Amino acid sequence: MTRTPYFSGNEKPILEVEGLTVDIDVPAGKLHAVSDVDLHVGRGETLCIVGESGCGKTMTALGVMGLTPRRATIGARRLVLEGQDLLAMSKAERSALRGDRMAMIFQDPMTSLNPVYTVGNQMEEIYRHHGKGGHREARERAEYLLEKVGITAAKGRLGQYPHQLSGGLRQRVMIAMTLMCEPALIIADEPTTALDVTIQAQILRLLADLQKEYRMALVLITHDLGVVARMADRVIVMYAGQVVETGTAEEVFTAPMHPYTQGLLDCIPIPGKTLRGAKLGSIPGIVPSLIGDLTGCQFGNRCSYAFAACAAAPVALRKHGKGRGCRCLLDTAPASASVHAKPVGAAP
Repeated sequence: MTRTPYFSGNEKPILEVEGLTVDIDVPAGKLHAVSDVDLHVGRGETLCIVGESGCGKTMTALGVMGLTPRRATIGARRLVLEGQDLLAMSKAERSALRGDRMAMIFQDPMTSLNPVYTVGNQMEEIYRHHGKGGHREARERAEYLLEKVGITAAKGRLGQYPHQLSGGLRQRVMIAMTLMCEPALIIADEPTTALDVTIQAQILRLLADLQKEYRMALVLITHDLGVVARMADRVIVMYAGQVVETGTAEEVFTAPMHPYTQGLLDCIPIPGKTLRGAKLGSIPGIVPSLIGDLTGCQFGNRCSYAFAACAAAPVALRKHGKGRGCRCLLDTAPASASVHAKPVGAAP
């Protein structure tokens, strides 16, 4: 389940985020899309952010990149990339880092690539925009990277438009584009969505190989726990815009601390344990509204372990050793209410 990381824990993180918030003005009030998120990722490390759709994973990434909607307000106590304070930068300075020192692979390459420009034009523009070289150098690097990501006849592909490529090829093009300036940080937002299983495996293997070669920091956003088990060094579980659990992939999978994490794990079959035809677990209820004042545990209305204190006050992320955290009050609840001893895959 775990893999050998390519980073040293003694190195300074490439990305450091503390207290990230993203609020969006909507007709009904202020929507708290992201609330007090902390994360860091080192060179050669893979951090997976996992959770249901709408839990704030993508908005967290857009907040780091500075690509949030116009009506959004970003706040943070600390937002640092390679020692540079992103909060102190102007929009122009922040823009100069995008595509150069940090890059993002978006969920749908068909809507991310410009349909009226060829693949070559779009890749070359990134290289030339950041002053890495002229037209010839940009063309040569684009061809080299298309070959690097496994696209055959790369020279001919440079003259094609996005609609002339399959979904898998478009995603490979997106990956090649992010590498044009050799960024230190890549954020991949569900890069295998809408791809068939075989292509998904190829894309994930490609990301892992490129990360090992270039020693990039990789933030991988996904709702697929199988991808997390295969790719992650560390995991952040998000729910309702908040981090509810953190830890290494092994810790999160073998000893989940938050009821929501346990619920996610209960929803997937376990080879050799889940009986054929048996019902999988499910999480009852729906994600609460994030508009207006938020109080108590946001998962409380769906949690079978909830008790009175859960709804009384905001629940902070409690530390449980180095790199391990959980946003839950179960440690202060009666012992019979603890989820920590509940085996993975047990019925809810």
